[in-house]
Amino acid sequence: MPTLPPLKVKRADGSQMDLAECRGKLLLLVNTASECGYTRQYAGLQELHEMFGPDRLVVLAFPCNQFGNQEPGSEAEIAAFCESRFAIRFPLMAKVDVNGPDADPLWRWLTLADSEWPQPVKWNFTKFLLDRQGRLVKRYEPVVEPWEIAEDIRALLPAR
Repeated sequence: MPTLPPLKVKRADGSQMDLAECRGKLLLLVNTASECGYTRQYAGLQELHEMFGPDRLVVLAFPCNQFGNQEPGSEAEIAAFCESRFAIRFPLMAKVDVNGPDADPLWRWLTLADSEWPQPVKWNFTKFLLDRQGRLVKRYEPVVEPWEIAEDIRALLPAR
């Protein structure tokens, strides 16, 4: 099973994040949109962030405007919306394309790394869970609520 290659991603504030910083932790990567019917899932993602803590699970939200133009705002507008409406404390990344020729390299890797589901992202709030070694464990379609992923996360974590 392939592991996450060395990649850097851009945060909403413009700074860079080296994904190597997340080694030893689970990663939950989600393409998000503020004007989507699934936007309420930000609350569930925040609950997972609080439940497992950033020392065990890193949730990263990647706003994307590729589906129905449901994320038209700037990074600053998106960050303000997420903070005021959902009080998110997990990292919000810069807007990215998740499909097509301009797809972010991380998302290009994610869509090809899943041998059971090697296809483009279909809609907002598609979630990818990576283990502590950076291997893709499971892909969750948008209809899967964050709380439904909690047991899969627990199963991948060492006992405390």
